[in-house]
Amino acid sequence: MELKVMMLIVALVPLGVVAANRDHNQALDGCQRECGGVQIPYPFGIGKSNTTGENCSMDEPFELTCEEQDSILKSGDFQVTSINITKGQVEMMAPVSKSCRDTSSDETTYLVTFPSFTVSRNDNKFVSVGCDTFGYLNSSYDDGGRTYSTGCLSRCYGNMFDIVDESCSGFGCCQMDIPPNMVNISIQAASFDNFKESLSFNNCSYSFVVKNGNYTFYKEDLKKLRFHDVAVIYDWSVGNETCEASKNRGTNACKRNSECVRSNGAENGYQCRCKFGFEGNPYHPDGCSDIDECKIGRHDCISGDNCHNMNGTYRCFCPKGQHGNGTREGRCQENNTLPKFVIGGGAGFIALLAVIFFLYWMYQKRKLSKLKEKFFKQNGGYILLQQISTRGESSQTVQLFTEDELKKATKNYDDKLIIGRGGYGTVFKGVLTNNRIVAIKKSKIVDESQIEQFINEVVVLSRINHRNVVKLLGCCLETEVPLLVYEFINNGTLFNFIHKGRNANNLIWETRLRIATEAAGALSYLHSAASIPIIHRDIKSSNILLDSTYTAKVSDFGASRFVPQDQIALATMVQGTIGYLDPEYMQTSQLTEKSDVYSFGVVLAELLTGEEPLSFDRSEEKRSLAIYFLSSLKANRVFDAIQDGILNEKNEQEIKEVAILAAKCLSLKGEDRPSMKEVAMELEGIRVLQKHPWSNNNGDNNLGETQCLVLDETSSRIHMHSERCSHQNYRYDSINDQLSSSLDGR
Repeated sequence: MELKVMMLIVALVPLGVVAANRDHNQALDGCQRECGGVQIPYPFGIGKSNTTGENCSMDEPFELTCEEQDSILKSGDFQVTSINITKGQVEMMAPVSKSCRDTSSDETTYLVTFPSFTVSRNDNKFVSVGCDTFGYLNSSYDDGGRTYSTGCLSRCYGNMFDIVDESCSGFGCCQMDIPPNMVNISIQAASFDNFKESLSFNNCSYSFVVKNGNYTFYKEDLKKLRFHDVAVIYDWSVGNETCEASKNRGTNACKRNSECVRSNGAENGYQCRCKFGFEGNPYHPDGCSDIDECKIGRHDCISGDNCHNMNGTYRCFCPKGQHGNGTREGRCQENNTLPKFVIGGGAGFIALLAVIFFLYWMYQKRKLSKLKEKFFKQNGGYILLQQISTRGESSQTVQLFTEDELKKATKNYDDKLIIGRGGYGTVFKGVLTNNRIVAIKKSKIVDESQIEQFINEVVVLSRINHRNVVKLLGCCLETEVPLLVYEFINNGTLFNFIHKGRNANNLIWETRLRIATEAAGALSYLHSAASIPIIHRDIKSSNILLDSTYTAKVSDFGASRFVPQDQIALATMVQGTIGYLDPEYMQTSQLTEKSDVYSFGVVLAELLTGEEPLSFDRSEEKRSLAIYFLSSLKANRVFDAIQDGILNEKNEQEIKEVAILAAKCLSLKGEDRPSMKEVAMELEGIRVLQKHPWSNNNGDNNLGETQCLVLDETSSRIHMHSERCSHQNYRYDSINDQLSSSLDGR
């Protein structure tokens, strides 16, 4: 039996309009506004405007026609009965698909390929009527590869007595929901067995999509369906892209006071809605207009007289002399009338409090100013100003910072900005108002008896301008604890570089040798070239900072002492760090430049071995790095002490020479140690030979000399023990004379 196929257009151009408010259904100027009682709002339209000559519709899917003779609004061949701008829906009449016994002809409608229209799945049902019936609902897409079908069936097997009116549950009538995003729909009604068992009461099958509530099944429909067309609801959208894409491209159709929302049905496209508090046609060039809630009574104020309309909303208020929010729930209440003298007295009291607060604020401000002045004087501020004036120092050399500047720079000394703690103060990272990053040291309270010396140190240190010494930029003396401001060095300490570093630079001998040479040069400058010689007194790897290029910067002069021109040693209380302290200084309390030399020798040993100067985790013979290092040198096992990864064939001789130099620095007697100037020259010489190995003519001799070093355990001396050793020459002076004399005290 041939099937009778009825092609139904689902994504059809919209038509018909239902709008209670005419403003919601505005057509463009000069365009027809209605046809057959159906309003035609933009983006729908008929023909062209008789004033502008432009299309009355937005684009092709929204073009309508009006059959003036019958006053029927149509989209193509389908009658439009209503258009809803707010919901984005159009209602139209669509034919029923029918297949009867022994029928050979088909009734077919043309497919409409407008993807802007889809059958509303929430407002329609697919229905099939018959007792030997199955109905198909087909959807196809333009790409040809996305087609699917669904449907329902109903078979009575000749039994008509159990069929119930107003029930479409699969017996004589079946129905189903509409799947989402169906476009280009075709409907097909068919028979299983050409109605053989139901011929007496049913010889046709009917399938159709119908608006919810518009069809009720009756048994008489099995003989002949009561209608040929049914109402169908379509969802429609504008454009063929998302809201975001259309906004980015500048093609969004939503006008003033409206918003773009996702389409209910179509995969592409969008719909426009008036914003809350506005009404009208969001597609019309004039956009949506404000709703006067007060005028139309759409408010919760106690009355229209207590309602004030605003753009997109409204506000309730109370009459003069009353208070409250003016709503029906909150109501309004009469104001309490207080006597004028009570109000005046209250105002006077408030004014009095304001005066008292102002006077207290002025008092506190003056008190704080006096306290700052007290601290400034207590910390030697006037002495500093006098020194600057006497020495002709500019404010750029010694900058005096205010307390407020440094509080702001450190976020009121936030603990998160602490970058170091030591025996002489805490160091914070700060950012000045000119965006310069600095290190701010909050020192311990200065002894008043040492104020003049402290200020003198500030002046002298601020004048030190050496690339390997951390620059003192200035200070703040307005606080109880003086604050020193240094340049900020961003790459940590040499201690971390040696003992905690993990990058490739840490095991490059050339980098370590350069750092040692730079630090030695800085100490040599402090001892010999500064206007007043300075003994650092706390040389250690954690007081040597590294910048981004691993350039050494000697820092932390909290324990430093100036040496008068006519003195060689200073009698002081012993200060420093265990493991780096000069043994002679510890015994005699006499501080000399050679104390720094000893400490620097420990730093050289750290650079060579990668070990900390003192560690109770090591065995007793290795607990002190200085003793262990010298013992290894004595036993001709110095290479066993060198950190793994540093030693290679190219730098073997250099490492031996630096080890010898470290041993000289570690002599027990200060007089046997070289000066920092000699140490710096020695290291620079080793670096020169490193860069120009062709000039190293005495390498073999030095090797032999190194092998001649022996530590006499009874006399604690390193000396030469063979005739061969006494004739070998060192690069600058004879290694025999220098090493024997420098280490004689060991």
